[in-house]
Amino acid sequence: MPATTSGTASSEGKSRPTAKNVAEAAGVSRSAVSFAFNSPEKLSVATRDRILRVAQELGYTPNTLARMLKAGQTQSLGVLLPQNLARVMENPYYSRFLTGVGQVCDEQGYTLLLTPPLRDSMLKAIPYAAVDGFIVCGLEHDRGEVAELRRHGIPFVLVDSSSHEGVSSVDVDDEGGAYEAVRHVLDLGHRRITLLSIDPGPERAERGYRGPLARRMAGVTRALEDSGMGLEDIEVVEVPATRMDGFKATKRFMAAQPATAVVAMSDILALGAIDALQDMGLEVPRDVSVTGYDDLPDASWMRPRLTTVRQAIAAKGRTAADLLFSTIRGEDQHPHQLLGTHLIVRDSTAHPPTTD
Repeated sequence: MPATTSGTASSEGKSRPTAKNVAEAAGVSRSAVSFAFNSPEKLSVATRDRILRVAQELGYTPNTLARMLKAGQTQSLGVLLPQNLARVMENPYYSRFLTGVGQVCDEQGYTLLLTPPLRDSMLKAIPYAAVDGFIVCGLEHDRGEVAELRRHGIPFVLVDSSSHEGVSSVDVDDEGGAYEAVRHVLDLGHRRITLLSIDPGPERAERGYRGPLARRMAGVTRALEDSGMGLEDIEVVEVPATRMDGFKATKRFMAAQPATAVVAMSDILALGAIDALQDMGLEVPRDVSVTGYDDLPDASWMRPRLTTVRQAIAAKGRTAADLLFSTIRGEDQHPHQLLGTHLIVRDSTAHPPTTD
């Protein structure tokens, strides 16, 4: 039997009920329907209950997103990511960073939207993210994505970029952290050193190292120079920041040009390096010392426990989110926050083998 009753929930093939349908069925204005869901104190209890009952019978739910967009707010922050989600989730660094961002979002009653590149383009992803502002990870202020955010007047904060007038940003002392790591292995007596660095991508050919990598390379160079060496005296291997890439790269360079110390520019690369060394029958640190960068939770749980540079990853996320909320509220004075680093010496480094 075909359904003919008016005012019931939408059946298959019917359009979604609207606020106008509810208003007509309840005998009230569309404004009253809006009040029932958003400002019920403006209606009598009887009117509010009648509207809500009719809305339930019709299967009507308010379009919250459309309402927020009309008001110019979405109650959501976006994190603009430099890599696709699969690659990002391989690196525990991001889970720590997003924990910090999420803590502030919870406090403010906001949701969090992760925005990876769309068809390999971060620029294309921006228009599809309905957010009140962006935390932009790993991009410099002169990139097209940043220009696009400025053009549309979207609040944003840069993370792991560089300070720039008129833009809020959060960085860590990458130069100091890398200096400490390299200085540590040099002080132990190592000279056959391989730097396992993060691949800067194709832009390096045009612009050289930028952002955190530029600062870390400056720290590496300064530590070497303090010991009468130069960057040309060590091997530099650049790979994507995944454990498997660290593993494969270590297998290659140890077979071609063995090192007594591997200085990795991320913990995830250091873990891959240790996997490879152990797979080759080498003992860490008796045969090869390894340092990391980040101090992820695994660094203190693995065996041997990893010597690494600690950066406050979750605090970086919290600081970025706090700055973004200040920008959204119009309170921001475009500050640059620089967070410290600290070398944590554990069990994965020692003097080089006596036969060296």
